Amino acid sequence: MKRILLIALCALLSACAGGDHEELKQWMAENTKDMRGNMPKLPDVKPYEPVPYDVEATTDPFKPNKIEPESKYKQVAGKGGAFQPDFEAREVRNSLLEKYPVESLKMIGYMNVNKRSMAVLQVEDKVKQVKVGDYLGLDFGMVTQISDTEVQLRELIQDSAGDWTERKSSLYLQSKEGSKK
Repeated sequence: MKRILLIALCALLSACAGGDHEELKQWMAENTKDMRGNMPKLPDVKPYEPVPYDVEATTDPFKPNKIEPESKYKQVAGKGGAFQPDFEAREVRNSLLEKYPVESLKMIGYMNVNKRSMAVLQVEDKVKQVKVGDYLGLDFGMVTQISDTEVQLRELIQDSAGDWTERKSSLYLQSKEGSKK
C-alpha cells in the first residue's frame, strides 16, 4: 500500500512540472513589449572655477585686536566708546591698590577725618586709606561714595567689541566674626 501511494504521488508531481510555464512567459512578453526604462539624462559636468581669496582685506580671526587694543596708550579717536580710560594717567599714579583685583581687596574700617569719609582697605598684609576719587582695582575703578559699611566704585570694562562700558560695584565692610585666621 505504501508503494502504490508513493508511485501515485510521484506521478502527480511530474504532471505539474511539465509545460515550462509557456502561458506565463507569453503574457509577460506581451505586457512588457512597450515598457522601456526611463532614466533621465545626467546633467553636463561643468569645469571647476577657483574663486580668488583676498586675505589682505580681511581681519585675521586669530588676532586679539577686538579684546586688547592695538596700542595700549594711543587709541583711534571715536573708537572705544564714551568711557575710554586714561592709560597714561594710570601709569603716573602707580597706586598699589590698582595692581590688585577688586575681589582681593577687603574693607576693614571706616574713618571720618575733618568731615571727610575715608575707608580702610586691606590687600594681602598691606593696609591703605582711600577717599572719594581714589582709584583701585584692575578695571580702572574709581571710588564714588564711602559709607560706614560700603565703598562704591565705578569701573570701566572692555566688551568683546572693543568698546569701554561702565560697571558699578561695591566693597562691603568685613566683620571679624566672618574672617577666621
